[in-house]
Amino acid sequence: MFVDSVKFSVQSGKGGAGCVSFRREKFVILGGPDGGDGGDGGNVYFLVDNNTHTLANYKGRKLLKAQNGAGGMGKRMSGKKGEDLVLVVPPGTAVYDNASGELLLDLTSEGQKELLLKGGKGGLGNTHFKNSVNQRPDYAQPGLLGESLSLRLELKLIADVGLVGFPNVGKSTLISTISNAKPEIANYEFTTLTPKLGMVEVDEFSSFIMADIPGIIEGASDGKGLGIQFLKHIERTEILLYVLDSINYRSLDEQFITLKEETKKFSPNLANSKFAIAITKIDACENLDKIYDEFLAKFGFEKKQNLDEFDALKPYFVLPISSATNQNIKELKFNILELIKDKNRG
Repeated sequence: MFVDSVKFSVQSGKGGAGCVSFRREKFVILGGPDGGDGGDGGNVYFLVDNNTHTLANYKGRKLLKAQNGAGGMGKRMSGKKGEDLVLVVPPGTAVYDNASGELLLDLTSEGQKELLLKGGKGGLGNTHFKNSVNQRPDYAQPGLLGESLSLRLELKLIADVGLVGFPNVGKSTLISTISNAKPEIANYEFTTLTPKLGMVEVDEFSSFIMADIPGIIEGASDGKGLGIQFLKHIERTEILLYVLDSINYRSLDEQFITLKEETKKFSPNLANSKFAIAITKIDACENLDKIYDEFLAKFGFEKKQNLDEFDALKPYFVLPISSATNQNIKELKFNILELIKDKNRG
């Protein structure tokens, strides 16, 4: 089960109370106070683990608490510190304050560990309050309360390239052809119900991560279809690959304009990402040259731009491909890698 958004509350541990105690030993006159301090409450941390892929562990949870600190004891023995609460999440998890919507943590790197809430401090025992005026203090500090927060966690997959296209245009077939991802593939719309990541190996030394999301339809930004709720998974990508179907009942123009518009409505920043275009299913297209040339001419696009004179408002390349016959698949991988390397240099 893929879970990409959850809400729950967290609370750090309460500090343990200090102890009121007096030394009582045979042959020891005027023993005095010896109450120990309370232990600090447990902290709340987030830890990024590459072996975790969803937020399913937190689905249905209402409150997660760190352990309270133990109270102090006699003979100046301090209470045990409360056990920390460590919340393990996949890379790409964003932690928001559910009340204000403020982004608290952006967790992207394997092993990244961030303190969210500090536990309450343990109270001081009565041994700290002895002085020349009060030789027998009969009070100690209570432990301080922990902190609490209502959180919203959102998982945004981390990929180099995000696929954007209508349902059933060949995105799943493409990512299964060029990467290690194995999505469901069928001849009907919305076969992709959850986002998929795939590792694309270009050569012995180069690879990149590609993300496939459910297909986007017109009106998606108003809640229609499945794709818009998953567009956040490609918000982190700086390169989009628009996948257009050469044999779809929608023209290439209509597909591209609609996808651009829906992406822009969701996120202007995402819509302004560097992009390229793949025209799929060309093995089944009878008049490919005609529709390809007309598409390029309509928008003033080039088959491929020169990176030294790259215009980010236009696609880096517009490449006809066939996942069924592997036509131009190798070129697609190398062209995407070139754009990724150029982005990293920039």
